[in-house]
Amino acid sequence: MSENTSPGQAALAGVRVIDLTSVVFGPYATQALADYGADVIKVEGPEGDSTRGIGPAREPGMATIFLGANRNKRSVVLDLKSDAGRTALLALTDSADVFIHNVRPQSLQRMGLSAEVMRARNPRLVFVGLHGFGELGPYAGAPAYDDIIQALSGAADLIHRQSGEPGYFPTIAADKVCGLTAVHAVLAALFQRERSGVGQVVEVPMFESMASFLLVEHLYARHLQTGPDTSAPTAADVGYPRSMARTRRPYRTADGHACVMPYSDQNWRRFFAAVERPDLAADPRFATLSLRTRHIEDLLVQLSAIIAQQPTAHWQALCQRLDIPFAPINRLHDLEHDPHLQAVGFFQTLTDHDGQDLRFTRPPVRLSNSQVPATLPPRLGQHTVEVLGSLGLAPELLAQLLPTAPDADADAGPDPTARQPV
Repeated sequence: MSENTSPGQAALAGVRVIDLTSVVFGPYATQALADYGADVIKVEGPEGDSTRGIGPAREPGMATIFLGANRNKRSVVLDLKSDAGRTALLALTDSADVFIHNVRPQSLQRMGLSAEVMRARNPRLVFVGLHGFGELGPYAGAPAYDDIIQALSGAADLIHRQSGEPGYFPTIAADKVCGLTAVHAVLAALFQRERSGVGQVVEVPMFESMASFLLVEHLYARHLQTGPDTSAPTAADVGYPRSMARTRRPYRTADGHACVMPYSDQNWRRFFAAVERPDLAADPRFATLSLRTRHIEDLLVQLSAIIAQQPTAHWQALCQRLDIPFAPINRLHDLEHDPHLQAVGFFQTLTDHDGQDLRFTRPPVRLSNSQVPATLPPRLGQHTVEVLGSLGLAPELLAQLLPTAPDADADAGPDPTARQPV
């Protein structure tokens, strides 16, 4: 795709999103919508999103976990325990295209903020509920965090199968996978609304989303075992062998580690010839992709022993010559110096209101005719006056709301004490 030097109009220009989410699942989704140009108004209680207090911070309420999922948004403070706060939220959703929340539906119902109420006032509204579990199942309404979903969805079992002990991915994988699921659900609902003129209710449950993500390859033999007489699944029926192989990891070289990954039949033939192992080239267990998958543990044991004999630079040169996939092992602190990420401008520096520089990643997607300049995540309540003042609310209602919001020019945010886990 050629680079267009003209910024064009943002892809979601004119789309207003009211974001009543916190932690990472919801904010990560709405940040993506903001990156595409939507006007995302983050509604927070007086205490702010819990992640405002997680991680290092230069000022209270602007900690690093919050910075990672809230760029390009505006922040409004509303106390939804008050009549005035709820009235203001309904006024905001009257002007919105999307309302997205991760509040338990029962709580919204009690506050008079249900999908039925909001969509009766604004039939074009796309009402999005981010839940731990689908509302039709027995787990509906149960609390859900990333660890809970990794445990239930099979992620912890995958770690167990590969390492011998149950574990979690060392990243909040469920929050982020489900956040991306929410993004494409919102975009699909908006696209349908442009054709029909009517919004709808969208449910994005974490458990179902993460299970769907993991079972793409790991449902495996169960794809073929259907019908009323199917026996109960066993451990042998599920799981993609290559992904779960205990020897599937970066290989130790003579002076470090590397990822060496022959994959196609041609890759393996070239590799076996280059390392002078005609016995492996002739081994029927390794003749085709299907057979290699069946005998993956045996194959990777052989590969590991071969890789250990030479330094990393040797394997890099060999793989480049043979057109075999290869990668060095980037440590987290190496990423900012990766030549590819530097060349594509993946990391960017933004200057805060006090002249301090902050480091961010840019959105990974490039649209040739839609570029949205990045703005810093908002301080708590930074845009309360600006946003609420534009709604045409009665002066007496505004008088009840605005004193609760911090001054837009002052440091704001909750005391960064212990918060919910992410």
